[in-house]
Amino acid sequence: MQMDTNTNSQARKRLSSLFDDGIYNEINSTVKEKDSLTGVVTAFGYVNGNAVYAFSQDKSNEGGAVGQAQAEKIAKLYELAAKTGTPIVGIHDSNGAFVDGTAASLAAYGKMLGASAVISGVVPQISLIAGTCAGTAAMLACSSDIIIMTKESEFFTAPNTSAGSAEAAAKSGVASILCEDENEAIEKARELINILPVNNLAPAPMFETAEAQALNGTDVKSVMKSAVDADSEIEISEMYGNASYTAFAAIGGSTVGVVCAGIDGTKLGSDDCAKIARFVRTCDAFSIPVVTFVDSEGFDDADTIASVKAMTTLANTYSEATTVKTAVVVGKAFGPVFAAVAGNSSNSDFTYALENAVIAPISPLAAVEFMWHDKLKDADDLTAERNKLAKEYSETLASAKTAAENGFVDDIIEASQTRNVLVAALDILSGKRVQKLPKKHSNIQF
Repeated sequence: MQMDTNTNSQARKRLSSLFDDGIYNEINSTVKEKDSLTGVVTAFGYVNGNAVYAFSQDKSNEGGAVGQAQAEKIAKLYELAAKTGTPIVGIHDSNGAFVDGTAASLAAYGKMLGASAVISGVVPQISLIAGTCAGTAAMLACSSDIIIMTKESEFFTAPNTSAGSAEAAAKSGVASILCEDENEAIEKARELINILPVNNLAPAPMFETAEAQALNGTDVKSVMKSAVDADSEIEISEMYGNASYTAFAAIGGSTVGVVCAGIDGTKLGSDDCAKIARFVRTCDAFSIPVVTFVDSEGFDDADTIASVKAMTTLANTYSEATTVKTAVVVGKAFGPVFAAVAGNSSNSDFTYALENAVIAPISPLAAVEFMWHDKLKDADDLTAERNKLAKEYSETLASAKTAAENGFVDDIIEASQTRNVLVAALDILSGKRVQKLPKKHSNIQF
């Protein structure tokens, strides 16, 4: 039931678009901030049949200015979400805080930040930035699991239009999804609510199984798309980390997190490592199985120190994650990348490799120089001989067959078998239980 008299406000229109059939129940509709109604509408309702709490900032009331009353209303939503294990969606569009010369606005934002932190990893938090999200409000939005931005929205702590644009936020990895307009953004939020578990104790959603796309190549994305249910992917951080791909999807009707570590053999950079690590942590928080497809020549070491830090974060994230983890080496897996995301050290439950996969501690060309340099002596064509030996190394010591014989992969599969193998693996692993050592959290570099 919409209870406020200003039912035509943009904030309420957005909530009507979010909730099924435009129906929602407003909470604390008559609470005032200073001499007018608070610049936020808080409510609960259903999204695709799932219970959801949501708030939508209302610029028609004092520009959506944030004060203690607005903070109390939003914090109450977080508390209710925690009690009931219900997802929360925040629609941000405010000119900022009430400024009265005191620390009141800071205390208000602090209350909201604290409430968000309490339920982080407990229920999915989705922030939708449909206008201006500035100052401490940007920190609140950034505390969520997924940030959706419209192309015309702004996101900054201090006014700087170019640095605070939606495109800049997407390229920096802050914005998870960039949409043309708020209608597309709201629909994307509805899709996410549908595919994510409602809380960290709930099972992954199940859907009617859809057929996958036909296999049309053996590159990493083609193999991945032949494994997931058709049209089920929701890509995350598309504009960040261009050598990787992350998405929520379904395999055999069940939600999974899909990672492509490397595209056509490309090396993973620091942004890729951060992107994948963040995504895997989100999946692990809600026990969403992670399926990793690997085709990478390793890590980009252009900036050695930053690369080591990024690699370590990624490797630790995979090792620490207790959710179901399976990996498929589609092409290349050189150096630490195999250990970090696919091998035994990453605690992958099952690791598979396609027949032509190459798994090696160093690149084949480097291996030739290190191990078989003597064979290059007296070669008429040094480059041709080096390439010939690299091919031999790839087909022998670094082959999928050798890796399987040594127990480093669990099975060698054909590309066309990938979907069936993963469906079976995910099914048998659905009852996975892991007891971790008692500790507050790991303490690696971030």
